[in-house]
Amino acid sequence: MKKFISWNVNGLRACMGKGFMDFFREIDADIFCLQETKLQAGQIEMPLEGYHQYWNYAEKKGYSGTAMFCKEEPLCVTYGIGAEEHDREGRVITAEFERFYAVTCYTPNSQNELRRLDYRMTWEDAFLAYLKALDAKKPVVLCGDLNVAHTEIDLKNPKTNRKNAGFTDEERAKMTALLAGGFTDTYRHFYPDTEGVYSWWSYRFRAREKNAGWRIDYFITSKSIDDKLVSAAIHTEVFGSDHCPVELTADL
Repeated sequence: MKKFISWNVNGLRACMGKGFMDFFREIDADIFCLQETKLQAGQIEMPLEGYHQYWNYAEKKGYSGTAMFCKEEPLCVTYGIGAEEHDREGRVITAEFERFYAVTCYTPNSQNELRRLDYRMTWEDAFLAYLKALDAKKPVVLCGDLNVAHTEIDLKNPKTNRKNAGFTDEERAKMTALLAGGFTDTYRHFYPDTEGVYSWWSYRFRAREKNAGWRIDYFITSKSIDDKLVSAAIHTEVFGSDHCPVELTADL
């Protein structure tokens, strides 16, 4: 049995001051993935006894970045998706294990006025091709902040957000294509109709207090291991970031 955790910490140094280590120790994950670490090499010391640490930093300081902490040492770890135009922002780490690949991803945000939407579409196609190539070899466990609420029940205010970053028709269609390409949204696998459970809340308008959130943090797995999925959870009780951690347990 393997327990996976994914958390967009929105600045790991800040999150460390808001109880990160307490949650890390308490949850005792086999694989713990981070997005938006906002770090460069050498800017933090993580005393994570019993874990192998892997970091991918953005070229731009204080921006993006991912990390993966594994109890079991992977067979191989790679950074990025093998395309120079997409690999400057520290967005992907892939760890290969005997029976599966673990991938952590921080998907580019389309930003205000959708100024990065065209880039986002290019990224989505390249990333899906990357995942399918992995899946052809062994099953994939993808996690991270994928920066899209897939359906109307995945955010509090779908009607007013229809043309906003994270809920455009274009972004949602790319998530549909990912799932149609042989992958499973594990939270919806267990909770197909659950509403009002989100993983991100704006820091503005007291959004978290009102639970005006979005579900944009995911565990997506190869359909071939649907029968190995044991449970999924969204830890809305955990603070420290504008996102909360998400969890998957699978018999791998």
